[in-house]
Amino acid sequence: MKELITGILAHVDAGKTTLSESLLYTAGNLRKLGRVDNGDAFLDSDSLEKKRGITIFSHEAQLQMPNMHLTLLDTPGHIDFASQTQQVLTALDYAILVIAASDGVTSYTKTLWRLLEKYQIPTFIFVNKMDMAGSDKNKTLSQIQKSLNQNCIDFSNEDDAFYENIAASDEKTLEKYLDTGSVSEDAIQNLISQRKVFPVYFGSALKLENIQQFLAGIQKWSLQPQYSSAFGARVFKISHDEKGQRITWIKVAGGQLKAKSEILPDQKIDQLRNYNGEKFEIVPVAKSGQVVAATGLTSTYPGQGLGKEKDRIENSLRPVLTYKLNTLDNDINVCLEKLRILEDEDPSLHVTWSEHLQEIHVQIMGQVQLEILEQIMQERFDLHIQFEEGNILYAETITNKIEAVGHFEPLRHYAEVHLLLEPGQPGSGLQFENKCSLEVLTKNWQHQIMTALQAKEHLGVLIGAPITDMKITLIGGRGSNVHTVGGDFRQAAWRAVRQGLMELRAQNSLKLLEPWYDFCLEIPQDQVGRAMNDIQKMGGQFETPQTINNQTVLTGSAPVEQMRDYATSVRTYTHGQGNLECIVKGYFDCHNAQTIISNKNYDPESDLENTPNSVFCSHGAGHTVVWQDVPQAAQFPYQYPL
Repeated sequence: MKELITGILAHVDAGKTTLSESLLYTAGNLRKLGRVDNGDAFLDSDSLEKKRGITIFSHEAQLQMPNMHLTLLDTPGHIDFASQTQQVLTALDYAILVIAASDGVTSYTKTLWRLLEKYQIPTFIFVNKMDMAGSDKNKTLSQIQKSLNQNCIDFSNEDDAFYENIAASDEKTLEKYLDTGSVSEDAIQNLISQRKVFPVYFGSALKLENIQQFLAGIQKWSLQPQYSSAFGARVFKISHDEKGQRITWIKVAGGQLKAKSEILPDQKIDQLRNYNGEKFEIVPVAKSGQVVAATGLTSTYPGQGLGKEKDRIENSLRPVLTYKLNTLDNDINVCLEKLRILEDEDPSLHVTWSEHLQEIHVQIMGQVQLEILEQIMQERFDLHIQFEEGNILYAETITNKIEAVGHFEPLRHYAEVHLLLEPGQPGSGLQFENKCSLEVLTKNWQHQIMTALQAKEHLGVLIGAPITDMKITLIGGRGSNVHTVGGDFRQAAWRAVRQGLMELRAQNSLKLLEPWYDFCLEIPQDQVGRAMNDIQKMGGQFETPQTINNQTVLTGSAPVEQMRDYATSVRTYTHGQGNLECIVKGYFDCHNAQTIISNKNYDPESDLENTPNSVFCSHGAGHTVVWQDVPQAAQFPYQYPL
């Protein structure tokens, strides 16, 4: 019995959930074929999903065939919920990428493809809606090969051309093919599992056309993953059931996981659940290669590694907008408590509370997610709230390296930390490394420092925006066997980061970054001039316009701050005939940095929660030493002398 965990990914409205229904129905696991537009789809069980007609949350279904068992993980298709899709990728053996023949490869399809490449997930492609007028198989396949990978190969007809295309994807396979005139089934399976070949099938999920062939193809061309006997698992999702009970979704990647076991300190699994849609059965043990939902765990988080598995917390699809909560006369503390529950399920919300301002802020991807968040708060928690106009989430980075020092020595405490701050590659986020000798700091002290560095969101000193694209290396420090206690190294490490950033600010070696969108704008031909002029005014850039089905398509990129409200303008000046799709491209130099810095008027030395100053002890009392004087007062020698 072949057992696989397979995720279904697609751009919104490509027919992803309809394909899931069709696969389950064709395999005999559903008696009735549900429809998204009727609100009776097996996997879109949430009331908001039925109301909206889109998948908002990831869901699980079990597909059983005579020689194969598939765990299907259906993922959200809307760009605003992409972070949930990314969480699911860490659990997959194979992926099914759905492309609508009517839309072809969209910008978001390319984003999903890049994520599948990043996680190295073997992928089957199903081109849906081939029953619609104007669908052209050859044209769509050509676009897929051009936009995604030239080794996306039509698997619907295994003729001579099929084997030639397979052989051409790999040098060794080509040599064998030229010698023998054939390619073995094992070789093709391996090429697919190594992401050197991507099978493409064509059909209609709604009409059940070629669904049986697609299922047979997955069964024939996939490989059963191999797992070790040592226990390892990965958390990929947190949710809450209808009773409010916290559920941890786990992929077992080695050994087995038993109910009632204590896999984290003081945290015991109460139940292991095997879900199929809304229903579940309680199981005593989960084997390698299975997905299971565990109750009783309180501090787990998406991306967490258990046993031999290491944490893998990557969120390249991060929010770029922040919104302030308007409680509408609800208790703000109750609102914060419930938002923390939603943040537990989706960490990208990044709920922040300002004690000083008595304000709650959340980070989101876009307008649809904002609307859904308001509806969830009302339906799940009976809290009617609103979010006020959003602001851009900026970031900061460095352009030079510096040795940074933090010292924390109030009476009966002692810790000093030396860090090397270096610029990272664009899009690399924060990287951490330890190059400190055990002769300088004990293993326990080094662990405390590295844990502290990774536990905090480090803010820049230009406007107080998060730091990104920077490498932090532990290079030295000092502790005291008598006075160093828990938390001392945490304070010293955090102060060191800020001290280094202040040094770099004095050298004009800091940069403000802003998010940019990749956009795809479809408009009537007579509005092209207007659109091109608008994009140029935004400081954006675009490629040569293309005409598709009497519509002109402009693709390019522009600052989020300039383009975030442009969809409304497009609908207005095209009288509803235009469409704008935006996907976060990444962070780049801010086009109006000085204006933003001036308007923000941020004083890093007054930000007491993120102080760059250190505390030294003299004459039996602790006293503050301002950041620029810390290097001269440091008690551990500089590794990179000033």
